[in-house]
Amino acid sequence: MERRNLTKDISGILNRYVLVLVLVLCVVVFSLIRPVFLSPGNLVNILLQNSYLVIATVGVALIMISGGTDLSVSYEIALSGVLMAIAMMWWKLPIGVAVVLGIVISIIASTINGLLSIKLNIHPMMTTLATMMVFQGIVYIITGSQSIYNLPSGFKFLGQGFVGPVPFSFIIMVIMVALASFLLNKTYLGRYTYAIGSNADASRLAGINVGLVKVGIFAIGGFIMGISTMILLARAGSATPSMALGTEFNCITACVLGGISLKGGEGKLWGAVIGVFILGVLANGMQLIGLGIYPQYIAKGIILLASIGFDTYQKSKG
Repeated sequence: MERRNLTKDISGILNRYVLVLVLVLCVVVFSLIRPVFLSPGNLVNILLQNSYLVIATVGVALIMISGGTDLSVSYEIALSGVLMAIAMMWWKLPIGVAVVLGIVISIIASTINGLLSIKLNIHPMMTTLATMMVFQGIVYIITGSQSIYNLPSGFKFLGQGFVGPVPFSFIIMVIMVALASFLLNKTYLGRYTYAIGSNADASRLAGINVGLVKVGIFAIGGFIMGISTMILLARAGSATPSMALGTEFNCITACVLGGISLKGGEGKLWGAVIGVFILGVLANGMQLIGLGIYPQYIAKGIILLASIGFDTYQKSKG
């Protein structure tokens, strides 16, 4: 009996921390193949490259837990980032004002996604697919398909600067993850989010204003996307219409890989964060060993398919 309980406990621990083990395994494999992988400079580079993506993934994770999804992330970020850059470079507004403007635009765009999904009674996947095209068109129109360069050095510090040996963007990332985790785990809104994702009809019968909560989560997700935009724009030092291309794919892949169900109501933010770093380590390691961007696409596609398959299997088993 004791042996059976011990085996069960070990199995439970492995299931709970399998993502951490996968991440460690990836680090070990790439460091053995290319020892430079573990150099401080490369590890810091991984943090710099993925800080904005972790923040964006947190925003997508909140929406997915509530039972929705957001395919417009890449052009929502592009729209917010382009307007931040225009405010600083063309309108000559102070950096703080430009950042707030960009974040507000991101909140409005994401709130529109939520409102359209509720009012039209359409799954957010289809709604955000449509708004993605709308945002894309707006971005290209207002920029004339041009890039905006030479952003102020004070602004670029947000994405390129360091506090001691630690990237400033990483500090912001940790703060955003902590705040979102507190929201999900310690507030009524977080409990409502999980409940609605699990069963919207039962939540409605329990007295929860499902529509209001969903729109609220989209708005909060928009705020988080705005912070992500700020980091990405500051790190790049320029704004382009395609500055965040593919971000939605990476965010959703990281969420599903991290245990957040496509149907909603399940998952923890820490899993999505680990999922981002698994993808980031794979991309960085594959680049170091000489594999181009296209093999990375193949690897990410396989990971997404495997994650979706495992999620579906878990649901059917349950």
